[in-house]
Amino acid sequence: MRWGMTIDLGRCTGCYGCVLACKQEHSTPTGIHFRRMMFEEVGQYPTARRRHAPVQCNHCAEPPCVPVCPTKATYQRQDGLVLVDADVCIGCGYCMTACPYEHRHFVEDKLAHFDSGLTPHEQAGGEAGHDWDARRDTVVKCTFCEHRLARAEGTGLKPGVDREATPACVITCPADAMTFGDLSDPDSEISRLIAERQGFGLLPEAGTRPSIYYLPDR
Repeated sequence: MRWGMTIDLGRCTGCYGCVLACKQEHSTPTGIHFRRMMFEEVGQYPTARRRHAPVQCNHCAEPPCVPVCPTKATYQRQDGLVLVDADVCIGCGYCMTACPYEHRHFVEDKLAHFDSGLTPHEQAGGEAGHDWDARRDTVVKCTFCEHRLARAEGTGLKPGVDREATPACVITCPADAMTFGDLSDPDSEISRLIAERQGFGLLPEAGTRPSIYYLPDR
């Protein structure tokens, strides 16, 4: 089992729906977005166009952030998820330096988006229920909505199929540009898409073997 995701560059419209869904799900502190949007101009005038690409932690099979952590706060699960134990993290930032994708974030003192203080949603930590006050001075990142994947345990729900057990960014996309599933299963939809569409990961020269694959335009 190794969870992964495909992002169809031909379908993504850059609507920021996935970015906002992630923000809603985790209610991350001000200035912290687990997912962001990148843009690239392709082609030449008069047929030039803009291509959109959501980016986030890649949950690498060979994550460079894991071995550099002096407290072992950053770890890799059997299902491929790379997570951070906030109770062990000392906020040294070594993992931030090691990540070639620059998708780790330091939780500073300012947690609220408004000067009036935390909103009820911020206090609750979003749907994920994060206690951000307890995570001050630690490093945080995308979790592939681990709390949603956990709903599949013993319930019969299938991640990537059932909305309740699938990452928020995937189920929110209006263009159906993302697919979530098991990379280790050659018969899974995600494996089929990668093979048929020649999916590729970012920065292959880094040797990280990312779990997010981009599907080129048809």
